Amino acid sequence: MSESDTLKILVVDDHEVVLGGTIDLLKRQYPNAEILTAQTAEAARQRLDEQQPDLPDLVVLDLSLPETVGTTAQAEVGIRLLKALMQEYPTLNMTVQSTHVKALVRIKPEIDKHGGGFTVADKSLSSKEMLNRVDWALNGITHTKDIRTRRTLEIKPDWLTVLKFAFYEGLQDRAIAERMNVSERTVRHYWTKIQDLLEVYPEEDRNDGRNIRIQTEIRAREEGLID
Repeated sequence: MSESDTLKILVVDDHEVVLGGTIDLLKRQYPNAEILTAQTAEAARQRLDEQQPDLPDLVVLDLSLPETVGTTAQAEVGIRLLKALMQEYPTLNMTVQSTHVKALVRIKPEIDKHGGGFTVADKSLSSKEMLNRVDWALNGITHTKDIRTRRTLEIKPDWLTVLKFAFYEGLQDRAIAERMNVSERTVRHYWTKIQDLLEVYPEEDRNDGRNIRIQTEIRAREEGLID
């Protein structure tokens, strides 16, 4: 799109300094653009509802967001928002600008099916690179290279549920089994699958299950599977 095109862009970020910097950057690149803002997931949904049927040409959003004013910013909130937006607005162009881009691996299948432009911009990128990602998204391009790992992580929803119960809520296997309505043996089976996926194995001269869980948590965070 040329700079003379009238664009409407929604920027979603809870940090005022980052929000202001992103707006300034976009204004310099697209001086005629109408810039809308939101600082929570709830506000972002409200903004989009208010704009229908004339939706923004692009949504630029951080993943680490609070659900509502006064709540804690979490990448999981941004992931849920993103999933909901892709489902409700299947051709909406999006740029995820975040320091938590690896978390997008959790919803890679949904991203692959999305009909609009979808690009990823780590906040460490230069202004020029970030604007390139914005331009690509506006033109319907998908660019998810930054969230690819050295192997494809094909993690099942039940495995993610185990990780969240264990490392968000601190539940032991018996409690996880009760919450998931499965047997404790099934939960242990899920752990073996998760650890194989993350390449976390017992040391040959040790059988320390607690250490394996710690290593599993570390690897899961490194791969973006949990916050």
